Amino acid sequence: MRRIVLVALLGLSAWPAQAQRVSTTALSCPEARSVVTRAGGIVLGTGGPTYDRFVANRSFCEATEYAKAAYAPTRTDPRCFIGYTCYEPGATDWLADR
Repeated sequence: MRRIVLVALLGLSAWPAQAQRVSTTALSCPEARSVVTRAGGIVLGTGGPTYDRFVANRSFCEATEYAKAAYAPTRTDPRCFIGYTCYEPGATDWLADR
């Protein structure tokens, strides 16, 4: 009996996970902004096979990252502000303009 259960459990782990990702293009601009605000940090599709991680504010980024304004296409607005993306500054980002 235990072998059958073990084989069944191993068989289940072989199936790939099929995650359903919400797309910003299916939402209105206020709906997309609300999804990000409620979740805090969420991965959303942005049309076709593209996606990005959006956050409500900097507290959802790593300690070394900054929050940068993020715009995505929605059903009602082709460039809707829906929150922020976390971005790791490079070495040249710290240099002042001379």
